[in-house]
Amino acid sequence: MTPRKIHSIHRPPQKHSNKPPLLFIHGGYVNARCWDLHFLPYFAAQGYDCHAIDLSGHGLSEGRDCLDYFGLQDYIEDAAGAVAGFDHPPIVIGHSMGAAIVEELVLQTPVEAAILLSPVPTIGTLGAVMRLSCSYPQFFVEILRLSRLEITESNLLLMRNIYFSPNMPPKDLLTYTHMIQEESQRAVTELMMMAWKLRPQRPKLPVLVMGGELDLLFPPSLLPFVARRWQADLEIVPDTGHVLMLDVKWETAAQQMLAWLKKRGY
Repeated sequence: MTPRKIHSIHRPPQKHSNKPPLLFIHGGYVNARCWDLHFLPYFAAQGYDCHAIDLSGHGLSEGRDCLDYFGLQDYIEDAAGAVAGFDHPPIVIGHSMGAAIVEELVLQTPVEAAILLSPVPTIGTLGAVMRLSCSYPQFFVEILRLSRLEITESNLLLMRNIYFSPNMPPKDLLTYTHMIQEESQRAVTELMMMAWKLRPQRPKLPVLVMGGELDLLFPPSLLPFVARRWQADLEIVPDTGHVLMLDVKWETAAQQMLAWLKKRGY
């Protein structure tokens, strides 16, 4: 496939350091701006060179007109292209679908370390889809409307209930709507089928798995299985839902990540 123009957000370090750069990979139905509200400024202030990319068909990157043709491997290639642009291997940080991309990326491209936030379960997303369809029958219709920016009180409330902690006022979610968009149906299907994917031998590298205590999409009870796969450290962020970097206690999540980075010598 012809290389696509991939847009990135760059927040340089606010103080001199020799720390490795951080590369942030967003999840499904959003773009790189989900990182720029809190996490990029926070870690730049700590001396990290911070970058976040819009995956193909997302945000300001090319490919929106053919979004449904993109699969996870296309997104992995986007991330690999970004990694290749660094002088030093970065620490890659992925959220949800972005964490699944990071898990595949590190099998193909050398990186310094990885942080998996609210990662896709080892069994894929099919279980979550089935559970949500039973608990919230209107979920898929409302989320589709939301991804098309058809904003209503009901889908804002549903988004809060599924993706955020109860402490997040639904009206505050209006400030996040510029980050929301449709997702590739090919990628969504591949995420559901991940349980049947053969896993090659994994490289040994520092990995942190982190999730929210109140995550209804991928409950924290599933995190140890991801952590075991990578022999990773595991952190739970209290009183926080699926979208760690935008929830009320985003700073607690960032502080736990920073503590892990420092513990690992980064």
